[in-house]
Parts: sequence; structure tokens; C-alpha cells
Amino acid sequence: MSTKAQQIRERVDALVDEGTKKADAFRQLAEEFDQPVDSIRGSYYSAKRAEAGTATPRRRAKKATTTEDAVEAAIHAMRQAIDSIEVEVAAAKHRAEQAMRIYEGLKESSTKRIAAIEAKIAALQGADGGGA
Repeated sequence: MSTKAQQIRERVDALVDEGTKKADAFRQLAEEFDQPVDSIRGSYYSAKRAEAGTATPRRRAKKATTTEDAVEAAIHAMRQAIDSIEVEVAAAKHRAEQAMRIYEGLKESSTKRIAAIEAKIAALQGADGGGA
């Protein structure tokens, strides 16, 4: 039986294999699981480390940091930064698309709404003798 982190990793990898950006896959699963994107990303990388055998128990005595460890940690941090940027861009795109749909809807209905208001103005002007 696989853990939730392993299931998340498998789902993210499958989405990426289908052409989805990793950041979009994290966002999609976050919505599906109703969890923050950072939690999904953390589960993904936790499962990845566990599979690679690089996961460390939380209560293990701290070993001396090697140059390789420092480089690996830096690369990991930078990859997380890239994922965060991709999530931010995807979220901004989503907001922009939503704003564009609202704009298009307003633009499409504006002619009819303006015409209806102008008709009411004309009716009011005709009712009071024709002038302002």
C-alpha cells in the first residue's frame, strides 16, 4: 500500500508525462485534495527523497555537512524556487483569464444595457415635454 505522498508523486509525474508543467500539476492536485500547493509540493519531494533513499529520519543525529550536501541542498532550494515561480505565474494567468472573461461579458452586454438606458432617458424626456 502506497502512502499519500507516493500517490501524489505518481499523480504529479503522470501529469508531467502528459505535458503538464510541474507547477500546474501541483496546483491541480492542491485543488483536488483541498490542500495548499506547498503541502502537495512537500509531499511530492518527500516521496521523491524517500524513493531515492535520501530521506532522513527527523531524530537522526546531525552529520557534518559536506560540500556535496550543501550543493544538493542549494539545488533543491533553487528547484523549489522555480516551482514557486511557476505556481505564481500559473495563478496570475488564471486570475488574468478570469478577469478577461468578466471583461468580455461586460463588453458583450454593454451595448444592450446602454441602449436600454438611452431608451428610458428618451421616454423620460418625452414625458416631461422633451428637454432638460
